[in-house]
Amino acid sequence: MSEKNRDGKRTARERLAVEREKQKAAEKRRRTLIVGASVVCVLGLAAVIGVVAANSGKNKSSASAGPVVAPSGAQGKDGLAIPVGKDGARSTLTVWEDFRCPACQAFEAAYRPTLHELADAGKLRIEYHLVRLIDGNLGGTGSLRAANAAACAQDAGKFRDYHDTLYGNQPKETDDAFASNAKLISLAGKVSGLDTPAYRKCVDGGTHDSWVNRSQKAFQSGGFTGTPTVLLGGKNIYQDQSMTPAKLKQMVEAANRG
Repeated sequence: MSEKNRDGKRTARERLAVEREKQKAAEKRRRTLIVGASVVCVLGLAAVIGVVAANSGKNKSSASAGPVVAPSGAQGKDGLAIPVGKDGARSTLTVWEDFRCPACQAFEAAYRPTLHELADAGKLRIEYHLVRLIDGNLGGTGSLRAANAAACAQDAGKFRDYHDTLYGNQPKETDDAFASNAKLISLAGKVSGLDTPAYRKCVDGGTHDSWVNRSQKAFQSGGFTGTPTVLLGGKNIYQDQSMTPAKLKQMVEAANRG
């Protein structure tokens, strides 16, 4: 082999090695961003226990009165899970989330395409539990109002699209913009067929407020410490820093093959 050919092959190998290092660095930055956002939510919970206690009375008075009305199709204990995907899927992903939580948005941004792909293929069933952690941490009612609006979207058969729209338009954690029903209804206009008189009545009337509060109590009694809490087979995979969308897909597909 000529010296020129050897140099050419060596250069190609070097370029490939550099590209691999770039990909590894990008993946490390992505995981750091997501984990970092999650830590913010968890630390926020630990640092403001006194605020949670102080706000608990306000939260109860604002929206816990009246009967608990679960959204259409809700399943699981006390009807607290909103299912997405086929009932017969071999893998179930349980997600506890808060629409004001930036870590939840980070999770959605990274994993949404994979979750949609697996759910649409019938390989994964996702059970969403909506909570109001940030309302307790920072005050306000945006978590509650957004969760109620999402439950109203479930009544209309539009949960997943509206769920994604809320995260796509999430305000800063300290901005309680989702406390406005008008804001939530305007976002419903981005989902085809959702903004109807029945939907507006459900949002404005807080039809599912008590249901959201019950979900929050279940979250607390379950011993969870932050959002998102993402369970696959009972294991919190979101705490696994080696987890990636590709790895999750491999796990789900392996379970699907049996």
